Amino acid sequence: MHENSHRGSRGNTTWPPVTLLVLAICGITVISDGYDVVIYGAVIPSLLHEPGWGLTPAGAGLIGSFALVGMLVGATTVGTLTDRLGRRKMLICCLAWFSVMTGLCATATSPEVFGLFRFLAGLGLGGVLPTASALSGEYSNPKSRNLVFAILFSGFPVGGIIAALTGIFVIPRFGWQAMFLLGLLPLLLVLPLAIKLLPESITFLQAQGRHTEAEKTADRWNITLDDDRKAAPASEPGQLGTDPDSMSPVRALFSRSYVVATVCFLLMTCLCLFMIYGFNTWLPEIMRRAGYSAGSSLGFLLVFNLGAVVGTLVISLAADRLGSKPIITTTFLVSSVAVLLLSLRLPTTVLYAAVALGGVGAMGTQTFVLAYVSKHYPVRMGATALGWTLGFGRLGSMLAPPLLGLIIGAGLAFQWNFYALAVPGIIGALLIGLVPRTPEANARAGHAGEGGTVRPLAEQT
Repeated sequence: MHENSHRGSRGNTTWPPVTLLVLAICGITVISDGYDVVIYGAVIPSLLHEPGWGLTPAGAGLIGSFALVGMLVGATTVGTLTDRLGRRKMLICCLAWFSVMTGLCATATSPEVFGLFRFLAGLGLGGVLPTASALSGEYSNPKSRNLVFAILFSGFPVGGIIAALTGIFVIPRFGWQAMFLLGLLPLLLVLPLAIKLLPESITFLQAQGRHTEAEKTADRWNITLDDDRKAAPASEPGQLGTDPDSMSPVRALFSRSYVVATVCFLLMTCLCLFMIYGFNTWLPEIMRRAGYSAGSSLGFLLVFNLGAVVGTLVISLAADRLGSKPIITTTFLVSSVAVLLLSLRLPTTVLYAAVALGGVGAMGTQTFVLAYVSKHYPVRMGATALGWTLGFGRLGSMLAPPLLGLIIGAGLAFQWNFYALAVPGIIGALLIGLVPRTPEANARAGHAGEGGTVRPLAEQT
C-alpha cells in the first residue's frame, strides 16, 4: 500500500483500489511509450527505401538516436521537476506531448524533419517512465514492489508487441506514416482518464506543505496517514545540509551515503538500455540481412517483446522473495547467453527461443533494476532517482542504434552485432555486486547488534 499507510496493512496481500487505479493508468501510459519507441525499429526497412530520402543504415541509426537524446533530456529534467511540481501533473503533460509529436512524424517530408519530431517526442517519452514508476511505487506495498514494477514495465514490451503486430499488417497496406498516426490514440483515450482519475502523490503534497490536499486524497482512497507524517513540516526546495534528508534530491543522490549505489545504478541502466534499444531498433534489419523475410524479421521483434512480458512477470514473483541482487545478476547473464546464441546458425525454433530469452534478460533486468532503485532511496527523492537513472541510461540507448548501424553499414558479418550486445550483460552482472546496503539497512544492522531487530533480507533488497 502507500508508503504513508498505516503499518498494520503491510502484511495485507490484497491490493487496494488506488493501487490498481494508479497501476492501470500508468501501465497504459507505459504501453503507449513502448509503442512509440519500438515503432521506429518496425519502420526502418521502409524508411531505408523511402523515395527521395536517400537514407543509409548509418543515417537511420543516427535518426534513431535523436529520440533517445530527447529521452535523456526528458528523463533527467522531468524526473527532477516531478519531485518539485507533482507526479500527476508531469505524467499528464508528458503523455500529451509525446502523443502529439509522434503523430506529427507522419507528416515528415525529409529525414531531417522526421528526426526533429522524433527528438521532440523523446522529451515526453523520457519523462513517462520515471514519473509513472515513482507514482506506482508510492501507491504499492514494498513487499510486492518487484511485481508492481514488472506489471508496469511489461507495458513497454506490450507496446513493442503492438508495434510489431501493427507493422506486419499496416505498413504493407497503408505505409509507415500510418504507424505514427496511430500514436495519437493515447491523446484521445488515455489522457481524459488520467486527468479525471489519477491521484497526486501524497508524499509530494506533504513535502510541499499542502497537508489539507494530502488528507483529502488519503480520505478519498481510505489511506491512513501516520500521525508523525501528518505533522511533518514542509521541506524547503533546494534546502542543503550535511545529512541526505536535508539536501535537495539531486545532491542527495551523490552524497556520501548514496554515491556508490547511484553510480552503479546509472551504469547498469546504461548497459540495459543499450541492449534493449539495440534489439528493438535493429533486430528486424539484422535478421533480414541474415536471410529471413521481412515478415519473419518483424516476427523476431514480436517474440523478443512477448518473451519480455511473460518472463518478467514470472521472475518478479521470485524477486520479491529472493531479493533484487541475485535476480538481476541472473537476468543480466541470461541476456548475454541468449545474444551469443543468436550469433550462431541454429534452427529457427531455437533462434526464436533465444530471442525470447533475450527479451526476458534485457527488459527483465531493466525492470528489476528500477524496482531496486525505487526501494533503495527515500520516497521524497524517488522520482529524481528514477529520472537520473533512466536519463543516464539513455546514453546506452543513444549509442546502440548508431553503433549497430555502423557495424551493419561497414559490411561486417551480422554476428558482430550480437557480440556488441552480449558484452553489456556480462559487465552488468559484475556491477550489481558492488551496490551497498542503504544507510537505513546499515543502521538497522547496527541496532541489531545492540539487541534490535532487522527487516528480512527481501525487504532490504
